[in-house]
Amino acid sequence: MSVPLLRPFPGLRPTPESAPQVAAPPYDVLSSDEAREMAAGKPLSFLHVSKPEIDLPPGTDAYSTSVYAKAAENLRAMVGSGVLVRDARPCFYVYRIKMGDHVQTGIVGGGSVAAYDANRIRKHEFTRPDKEDDRVRQIDACDAQTGPVLLAHRDTPEINAAVTAVTAGAPAYAVKAADGIEHTLWVMDDEAQIKAVTKSFDAMKAVYIADGHHRSAAASRVAMVRRERKCCASGEEAYESFLVVTFPIHEMKIFDYNRVVTDLNGLSPEAFLQALETEFTVEPVSEQARPAHARQFGLYLKGKWYRLGLKNPPPADPVARLDVSLLSDRLLGPVLGITDLRKDKRIDFVGGKRGLGELERRVDSGEMAAAFALFPTSMEDLVAVADSNQVMPPKSTWFEPKLADGLISYPLDWR
Repeated sequence: MSVPLLRPFPGLRPTPESAPQVAAPPYDVLSSDEAREMAAGKPLSFLHVSKPEIDLPPGTDAYSTSVYAKAAENLRAMVGSGVLVRDARPCFYVYRIKMGDHVQTGIVGGGSVAAYDANRIRKHEFTRPDKEDDRVRQIDACDAQTGPVLLAHRDTPEINAAVTAVTAGAPAYAVKAADGIEHTLWVMDDEAQIKAVTKSFDAMKAVYIADGHHRSAAASRVAMVRRERKCCASGEEAYESFLVVTFPIHEMKIFDYNRVVTDLNGLSPEAFLQALETEFTVEPVSEQARPAHARQFGLYLKGKWYRLGLKNPPPADPVARLDVSLLSDRLLGPVLGITDLRKDKRIDFVGGKRGLGELERRVDSGEMAAAFALFPTSMEDLVAVADSNQVMPPKSTWFEPKLADGLISYPLDWR
């Protein structure tokens, strides 16, 4: 029997009174030192599971066997002490995030590994083997998936109705994080609602990974190994799904992902600006040149802002027409000689949540020679790339708000 695209599971969750202390930022947005400082004096913080090196001597290799063993030890301790409790039966969960005026509400469930392998849970990024290996070892050690994958789906009346009904009731808990972002979780345990949501997702052609490509790939690898070890596998084992939170596409928020470069490839500022005129209109402006729409770029150079516009239309290919691709193909490569965004040390990336002032700061300090502000990639662009079985250039999307770690985990031993 095949596993549904999204299925309910008995979540491992903090008790309502401990949830504010358990909730933590995602494991991959903090360094070990930042996590150690944030978790100081907070024994219930989920960082003790997601960044367990903080409980080992400073300087410990974050990928050493002892780190994964510590993660498992800390998770078992939180379960043993009653801080984390497993639900009695499989459920879906409704997860709402509020950041300022922005609100998005989605479904937490177990995403099908088979659907991921068949590209119904679609990718738009390459993964790195070392990062995959890290997540595989974390999942195996903990026998659970403790970091959710962020998905996006096209909403349906059935899913909307179930979400509306569930959120009309009291939440299991509501947590306001240190950064002001509010995380609220409801339990969907009504069988009729669960069946309606399951059926609705099963009818979808595809859903889309927004963030969590390495976690998804790791879940697939863990399932493959466990499948091979198990005699007479039914296909319904817990490891055949992985922890996901999926939001309606129209509610997702992508920030700009901007670029800064260390030098002008031997050009003077005047020669650099002149070189841009082959592909761009160049307009000096008196304010920050935040792009107002796609195909428009901001340039910060020598204390001044310029607005850049394309002279020639973008191609039809869903990857080549992305603003991040256009900047690379028409400026970074031909003018600055930067052709490999993954490896070239002359370029760095600044998430849009930091604001354009961060671009100014890095150039004005002398650390960087120039900065480029981009218009955010759209969700429809992401979907188009994924549907064409292509991948985006590095650092194309910056999703906010981020999901919290610790509010719900997916145990691999429930079936």
